[in-house]
Amino acid sequence: MPNLAVVIMAAGKGTRMKSKLPKVMHKIAGKSLIEHVLDAVSQVGTERPVVILGYGRETVEKLVSDRCQIAVQAEQLGTGHAIIQALPYLDEKDDVIILSGDQPLLKPETLLELIRLHREHKATATVLTAMLNEPYGYGRIIKNGQELERIVEEKDAAPEERKIKEINTGTYCFKVLELKEALSQITPKNSQGEYYLTDVFNIFLAKAAKVLIHCTLDSNEALGINSRSQLAEAEKICYERVRQHWMNEGVTIVDPASTFIDDDVKLAPDVCLMPFTIIKSKTEIREDAVIGPQVLIESCICGEGCEINYTVAREAVISEGCKVGPYAYLRPGTYLEANVKIGDFVEVKKSHISAGTKIPHLSYIGDAEVGKSVNIGAGTITCNYDGFKKSPTKICDHAFIGSNTNLVAPVEIGEGAVTGAGSTITENVPAKALAVERSKQMIKNQYVKDKK
Repeated sequence: MPNLAVVIMAAGKGTRMKSKLPKVMHKIAGKSLIEHVLDAVSQVGTERPVVILGYGRETVEKLVSDRCQIAVQAEQLGTGHAIIQALPYLDEKDDVIILSGDQPLLKPETLLELIRLHREHKATATVLTAMLNEPYGYGRIIKNGQELERIVEEKDAAPEERKIKEINTGTYCFKVLELKEALSQITPKNSQGEYYLTDVFNIFLAKAAKVLIHCTLDSNEALGINSRSQLAEAEKICYERVRQHWMNEGVTIVDPASTFIDDDVKLAPDVCLMPFTIIKSKTEIREDAVIGPQVLIESCICGEGCEINYTVAREAVISEGCKVGPYAYLRPGTYLEANVKIGDFVEVKKSHISAGTKIPHLSYIGDAEVGKSVNIGAGTITCNYDGFKKSPTKICDHAFIGSNTNLVAPVEIGEGAVTGAGSTITENVPAKALAVERSKQMIKNQYVKDKK
């Protein structure tokens, strides 16, 4: 059996996007369009697909070059011209799937079925089609059973042909040798002066070659992204697919309509996601965690049984049994060991908080190492920045930090030490010592005169 090659067309600018970014770099569900397509084709048995780049080549190549081979279409002279640039990377004995980098909703299962049909019937070409209720703008499929008779473009279609709902998705499987021969015969004799890939079908059919069609059951797979509104539509569909996947895997999503989970997220069974929760990037959430309501988590690890609500967390590790929120902010570099409590209006940045420690409310902990079973009172601040550099604060096991304590870094609070409420601590505090730094209270009687 011939090997399978994959060619992805990603050279276009996407004028209707009105963006400085190449079209395929726009994102849905946390990943660019081209990454979604590469993820799909990675499951069909090819290791190094060919991606054809043109506009914004450097930007796209930087993202995907480790996953594919790059062909360059310096001038955008049509889809046929694009595929000609990829021919040097293809073996004439192989089959090739050709698809677009702006179709992020294609499923690996659909591509595998397309390949199976193509090879089983020894077709020269096989066209992936879809049924659309509103097919305006798409090429219509004229067929005889499962064999293609012709593709009629919208502008060329007769009134009866425009009623046809089966359309060309722009995804195909070809025998490479036959494709190469047909591409050598196409011409740019059209209003755009471009080489159209679809012209090869007329050449095949004129020779009575076998050209089949395979209609996908999910019409959303045909959606190509050419505008911001289509981008939003695709993202909505993608998020719904992700939610359905995780609910089928044993995750509770209380209100799916208000919950958004990126494609790279990993969730364990019996995770519960409350309403208005957004989980982004490569976040991993383990069993029995309860996330939400109103939580944004990005690139975090959330341990078994943790509870997080009304919180923003980015690039943080939240270990098992932790309770975070409401209204907490965990910044990059935060590491919470087991059973840590981070309460309301607490911000933690680039700090290691050891097991059993409590920071219940109204505190800022930055560039700190905090030991086990420490209690940090309300209003505590690690003063880690002197205007020139960041300095560390160390609080050892079982210390008690009184409310409204300012810890002026660099400073160390010893094991079991206590700071008095309202103190500004500028020197190290020995283990089990009490440190108090504040003015003596004065009372001046009759300071306020009665008003007449």
